[in-house]
Amino acid sequence: MVSVDFKRILRHLLGGPWQVHRVFGRDGLRRIEQAIAGSERLHAGELRFVVEAALPWQLALRGVSARTRAVQLFSELRVWDTEHNSGVLVYVLLADRDVEIVADRGIDHAAGRAAWEPICREMEASFREGRFDSGAMQAISRIGTLLQQHFPVAQRTIPNELPDPPLVM
Repeated sequence: MVSVDFKRILRHLLGGPWQVHRVFGRDGLRRIEQAIAGSERLHAGELRFVVEAALPWQLALRGVSARTRAVQLFSELRVWDTEHNSGVLVYVLLADRDVEIVADRGIDHAAGRAAWEPICREMEASFREGRFDSGAMQAISRIGTLLQQHFPVAQRTIPNELPDPPLVM
């Protein structure tokens, strides 16, 4: 028998992109974009930041987890398709208050899967305290440090392979 979490489904049905703009604001989203662009000048990695207010109702009814959705978006947004296999997706699902990081095989192998979990939990803690902007900035900084350590910028110019603005869904 499948257990249905009606409170979760309701949160997802009532959610929308307006919630993302309420908690991050236009300026906060712009700061995230600038932080990503600044970070990417220091390493050969690529960051993609996605904030989804709520899952589409079909996914919420099926009980899709934030992790499953993050992996799906990692694929759909082609974060895996970078020259050095150093793409990192930061996925925030506001309705579940969940943060997931999905990293391409190059950086995941170099940094280790255990590197991502503390960053996610710190973001979630900041978000619970209402510090969305600072939580996002700290996570981008920590991810950038890992990318800089394992994928230092070469002498050549590194193309920007993924968009820097956060994707709001």
